[in-house]
Amino acid sequence: MSHNRIRIICEAAVLMALAQILSYIKLYEFPNGGSIDCAMIPIILFAVRYGAGWGTGVGFVFGAMQYFFANGISIDWTTIICDYFIAYALLGLGAGLFHGRKHGVYCGTLCGGFLRFLAHLVVGAIVWGKYMPPEFFGITMTNPWFYSLLYNGSFMVLDIVICIVIFSLLYRPLRKYFTCADLRAAQTQVKDL
Repeated sequence: MSHNRIRIICEAAVLMALAQILSYIKLYEFPNGGSIDCAMIPIILFAVRYGAGWGTGVGFVFGAMQYFFANGISIDWTTIICDYFIAYALLGLGAGLFHGRKHGVYCGTLCGGFLRFLAHLVVGAIVWGKYMPPEFFGITMTNPWFYSLLYNGSFMVLDIVICIVIFSLLYRPLRKYFTCADLRAAQTQVKDL
């Protein structure tokens, strides 16, 4: 049991570090926060491998890392908590619900990405909506919920698509890791000893 817990913690540390590095490689960064990058991939992979509990915890810690180490943008404590801590915890929770399933990385990406989007949507409408520009994407803005939907949806949809494409490219060579076959094989070996 102790060996298993050490393995999980070590894998969490490595994948969070990888996610942090990937968060610095941005395809595009929006002015009030949010970017198009590949940082969700390691968090989703970890959550799918170890479940919703571990995934939520790693997502929460990664959210803190994003705020403190990646120059997080906030206007008050609610934006720190919702846009970072809760949003990434929900990413880990949603992905972790598909723990060990054959196509868990795909379903986990959709579910976790959607839950993360919901956190951004709510705080975007309630808090960031006060700073809504008169026009966004060439559309006149009159409703903070619609503004938040456009703003957060524009980067979240692309982040989710990027994750699915990368998982598709890596699925065949890394299938045993994506489906947790390596973990099941390790548990079988331990039982045989």
